Amino acid sequence: MKQVSASTKMQRLQQSLKTLKLSTIATILDEELGRAAQAATPPTELLERLFSAEADALTQRRIERRIKESKLPERKLLIDFDFDFQKGIDKAQIMELAKLDFIRRKQGVIIAGNSGTGKSHIAKALLLLGCRETYRCHYTTASDMLRDLFSGLADDTLALKLKRYLTPDLLLIDEVGFDRLEQQDPRNACLFHKVIDGRYCKKSTMITSNIDFKELGDYLGDPVITTAIVDRMVHHSIILSIEGPSWRLHQSQQLNNHITSSQK
Repeated sequence: MKQVSASTKMQRLQQSLKTLKLSTIATILDEELGRAAQAATPPTELLERLFSAEADALTQRRIERRIKESKLPERKLLIDFDFDFQKGIDKAQIMELAKLDFIRRKQGVIIAGNSGTGKSHIAKALLLLGCRETYRCHYTTASDMLRDLFSGLADDTLALKLKRYLTPDLLLIDEVGFDRLEQQDPRNACLFHKVIDGRYCKKSTMITSNIDFKELGDYLGDPVITTAIVDRMVHHSIILSIEGPSWRLHQSQQLNNHITSSQK
């Protein structure tokens, strides 16, 4: 019987790994076999190392896919947030939120405060953490969501478009109240209600806003429906109110001070 050479066996093994889509093992196999031979590593330990590397790579690919699918515009991290500057935030409470238990409990999170106080940074960082735990996440601004849903009324695709906002485990509706164009049509309140009501106690929704709840009726164009929206938003939600200085204004002042100092 003709003996198969070691190189031929390796080629066949590599082909099998390719067929099984075990690309990470295929990449590190030669190096790991060399290490195992030198250290007399038991076969089970070698296999554990190989398959752990493959599993880790698969998890990372899933995470990247979740982040891409989330439409998150930037990857904010809580470690980059200046809690020392923003005294209006309870850091311990934010770190508790970072455990993501609120997603498992299907709770909402509302972060309110003036512009520049760090609402979006915290919310985006929490959404990114959700992606890294492979939750289905989606980011949108309030104005983009309402424009998207409003267009569904025109071409009869509303049900399909709504699914985009009802399906994710965690939905972040950012900048509620920033773009006052929405209040031009009271139907926007009905569309906003469809999203909030459809997710109520079923999925987690995060909202950032720079307006008070009592102003939400004017913002959406229908105070009556807005009352129902606020009722669902507030119930079963964690509410954070940030009362502090603007980080962007702080940075601008620092830059101007630096320029002034340089000119002297």
